[in-house]
Amino acid sequence: MILQTVIIVLLFAAAVFYVGRMIYRSMSAKKGCGSDCKCGVDFSNIEPGKNR
Repeated sequence: MILQTVIIVLLFAAAVFYVGRMIYRSMSAKKGCGSDCKCGVDFSNIEPGKNR
C-alpha cells in the first residue's frame, strides 16, 4: 500500500514538473530571432529603389 502511494506521488510530481516546465518555457524569452526579425531573410535578389 505504501509503495503504491509513493508511485502515485512520484508520477504526480513528474506531471506537475512537466506542465510547469512547459509553461515556463512558453513564457520565457526566446533565444535567437524574434517574431519580426529579418535575420534569416535573403535580400540579395531585391533591387534597391523599387517599391510596389
